[in-house]
Amino acid sequence: MPRKKMKVIILTTLIIIAILITGFIVFFTKGDSATKTFNTYKNNWVKQDFKTMYSMLSVKTKETITEEQFVDKYTAIYSGIEAKGMSMKVENEIKDENKNTIKIPFSISMNTAAGKLNMPGYKATMVKEKVNNKKKWDLFTKKEWTLVWDEKMIFPNMEAGDKVRIKPELAKRGEIVDRNGKPLAINAPIVCIGIQPNRFIKSKDTNISQMSKILDIDASVIETKLKGKEDLDQFVPIINILPSEKVKIAGVMKLEGVIHNKPEGRIYPGGEAFGSLIGYIEPITAEELEKLPGQGYTSVSLIGKAGLEQVNEKRLKGENGATIYISKEKDGKETQNLVILKKESKDGENIKLSIDSELQKKIYGEMNKDAGACAAINPKSGEVLALVSSPSYDSNARTTYISNSQRSAWKSGKDPFKNRFKAVYSPGSTFKMVTAAIGLDRGKIKPNEFINIKGTKWQKDKSWGPHNITRVSDPGKPVNLEDAFVHSDNIYFAMAALKIGKEEFIKGSNNFGIGEQLPVGYPIAKSQVANDNKIKDDVSLADSGYGQGQVLMSPLQLALAYSSVVNNGNIMSPTLESFNEKITSKAWKTNAVSVANIKFIKDGLYAVIENTAGTGHGAKIEGIALAGKTGTAELKKNADDKIAEENGWFICMDTANPKIVVSMIIEDVKNRGESHYVVPIVKGIMGYYLKKAVK
Repeated sequence: MPRKKMKVIILTTLIIIAILITGFIVFFTKGDSATKTFNTYKNNWVKQDFKTMYSMLSVKTKETITEEQFVDKYTAIYSGIEAKGMSMKVENEIKDENKNTIKIPFSISMNTAAGKLNMPGYKATMVKEKVNNKKKWDLFTKKEWTLVWDEKMIFPNMEAGDKVRIKPELAKRGEIVDRNGKPLAINAPIVCIGIQPNRFIKSKDTNISQMSKILDIDASVIETKLKGKEDLDQFVPIINILPSEKVKIAGVMKLEGVIHNKPEGRIYPGGEAFGSLIGYIEPITAEELEKLPGQGYTSVSLIGKAGLEQVNEKRLKGENGATIYISKEKDGKETQNLVILKKESKDGENIKLSIDSELQKKIYGEMNKDAGACAAINPKSGEVLALVSSPSYDSNARTTYISNSQRSAWKSGKDPFKNRFKAVYSPGSTFKMVTAAIGLDRGKIKPNEFINIKGTKWQKDKSWGPHNITRVSDPGKPVNLEDAFVHSDNIYFAMAALKIGKEEFIKGSNNFGIGEQLPVGYPIAKSQVANDNKIKDDVSLADSGYGQGQVLMSPLQLALAYSSVVNNGNIMSPTLESFNEKITSKAWKTNAVSVANIKFIKDGLYAVIENTAGTGHGAKIEGIALAGKTGTAELKKNADDKIAEENGWFICMDTANPKIVVSMIIEDVKNRGESHYVVPIVKGIMGYYLKKAVK
């Protein structure tokens, strides 16, 4: 081999050897710093990746705890205290005399069931040691930084054998009462009927048959809850029941093996009359829990599902408290508790309503489960005295149990879970008061002017095609405003709307708050004059003048509109709560009706009841001055549909010393007297309340 070539080979070999030696030196001497390694450990800790954390522990640590034990310990503790949103602050490392040992101080911050935990005083010990990664491509065992772990890495005061415990302190849910302090939603003991299996099964089939009959439930309900527990001497809960169900409780308690306890529950003393208004609470769902992170709910929380229980959930629920502590034990008994964090519970807010519970019950009873709704207000203060949806449900059935008879009753009638008082309906002729107010204020209606209308059908001109405005009867003479109210003359008010014009009609309606969300603390649907607040043509305008077309009103909105007639033209801000330091009586809409025109409207509405020809004459009560307006709203599937459903309205108020306005709608009154069907119902309510108010 030529000498020159030999020199090249030797030189190349020396270079390769030098590179390899350098690589080995780097491999054995250079690596991640202790802080960098701990930061990786920290990031996995924040992510609660406990398995990866374990892989970074020192060799000696792994001899004292297995991966499964390590992961289970952290999982149980962090799950128990509901650790979330964790962050860590790492300080400068402290070098030890031993170059292979470094200490790193740090602190932890996290959200827990007991609030925000800020925990300083941690100190991680990092050691550099030989670690066999056991990877195919590793030719040698190298030194790496690992972490020496013990229980102080969970909490600085924790030692081996200690337990981390949490003691919850549940907040009491706020209660709801009426204006006089009568309970409507309270926390009180209920009765939990259960079974002690080893006694019950001695006559199992007979007991199940008797129990299901007494409680009015399917036998399968009892069988399912007993399944797999027949050999256990334990309490198996079957149903919760109100303490007032004394007959059922006494009957079922005679059965061998039937026992009971009395846990705290939610009771609704108002019954069906208040179902739609108060609502109920039920266990939170997984979906709800996911949507409400960090708001104090757990998988066993109860949450408002309907009515005021749902609307005021944040105010009523309160804030649960908890104590997180380290339990030091000896021979299985606690010897010392070291409190880590404590949060006091905060009870929910009690809410006092403006509702008169006796009036609410009276209205619900008078409606006799007819489908409909009613609102009653104090026109001078804006207080809502009653808000009724019929038929309704007993909220207690949702927090105790639902009997078979109850299920059948719900299915056989109108939907009791449809909240009708928060819905909007075509107001029919009750809207004529609004049309009159707009027309008078704009000079388009002259109260003493007689309009010569002939016949029972009218249209502006031939451009309307087959569409006609109809009225019930032709009085055979010209009519003025009062006559139009008394006879509920659709043609008169359709003509008035056309004189007012589309834009002014919309503006005038808006003065009553129509189209706005009612500031009442309950999601009542918005009323409207027309879709998108625009009346498309003269036919629609004329129909709107007597409350048809696209006009939609809630019972409460109509009661508020009428209240302006007996409150100097002003509408008070409605409230469902009794007045307090935060809620005071104040005007919502001023001059909805001009003071100069109030008398004309009031006289017309008074005549509706006082005049023997008035559509509301059936509501007359001797010695009490009342004013009001009936309304029948026709519901057609299309313009050519001659068979229409009809809803009946009646709005009534006292005028001498105004205390109440009642607005009621009853659905499907066709062939039952139309709006006249509603008149005697409201009359009974007015008489009851006003005579009661005098006492």
